[in-house]
Amino acid sequence: MKNPWGTRLTVPGTLMLALVGMLAVAQAATAGAPAGPPAAVQASGTAAPTGITNIVYKTVAGTQIKLDLFFASAPGVHPLIIWVHGGGWQSGDKSNCLPTRLNVTSRGYHVACIDYRLSGQAIHPAQIEDVKSAIVFLRGRAAQYRLDPQRFAIWGSSAGGHLAALAGTTSGDRLFTTNPAASTVQAVVDYYGPTDLLALVQTPGYTSHQSPDSAESRLLGGPVLDNPQAADAASPITYVSPADPPFFIVHGTADPVVPPQQSSLIRDALQAAGATAQLTYLTGAGHGGPEFSTPALTDQVLLFLQQQLA
Repeated sequence: MKNPWGTRLTVPGTLMLALVGMLAVAQAATAGAPAGPPAAVQASGTAAPTGITNIVYKTVAGTQIKLDLFFASAPGVHPLIIWVHGGGWQSGDKSNCLPTRLNVTSRGYHVACIDYRLSGQAIHPAQIEDVKSAIVFLRGRAAQYRLDPQRFAIWGSSAGGHLAALAGTTSGDRLFTTNPAASTVQAVVDYYGPTDLLALVQTPGYTSHQSPDSAESRLLGGPVLDNPQAADAASPITYVSPADPPFFIVHGTADPVVPPQQSSLIRDALQAAGATAQLTYLTGAGHGGPEFSTPALTDQVLLFLQQQLA
């Protein structure tokens, strides 16, 4: 049974060196003691979120994998939103961080924007393993960064939505992690992510995804239909169970990249299993775009998170 548990901050190079030195001194003086954000990155009268960039959360074969952590503007302990970027598992990075662009730090949330290995570096399950490693890393430093370890949400779009959904349907499982309890999430926000790869590539109008050069085939290391077991293993819908955290799913009805039915498939599967899932279709919206950044939709997402992370 499951456990019920981007915009980068940039500063000039000389100032960055000074901040790094100050941060090292502060960490040495308070090692092991709970602390808020280091003084070197506290707010300085600007409206931009404050945080720490390029935190190494994992090293694989000598390659450092990093995240940026931005802090809620109000003092105290706050829930965490973990953002997973899109890009077809083959491009993109943590700098494209929707929650920081939507200024959710002003609404009482810390935000972690994470990188993960792309399919040109490693095939599935490397990507979800990295996502879960980031969750474990952040939960292990909850006291240091004023994170509430029992209120972690994961949010992603496109390929990032797929990884967010996969983290949700395997939350508390030993799949893709050596620390299932620490890799749990309490809520999932999935923006137009693939959920059933075999169904996706066989959907009329989307059969070009069967190509060996498609993003899905690159993720699996071979054509999707030639690798059905790998496709199932990489599909969030495969792992749906009653213990899954609540899902908030959004998809455009005119999405030319990921069939809108992908979101209804996982919504229906979650509800049939007894888990909580709600799906909002944006009429006429495509694969991303301004429709997904409106104040009205942001309010819906944050209301969902408030209800689930209360």
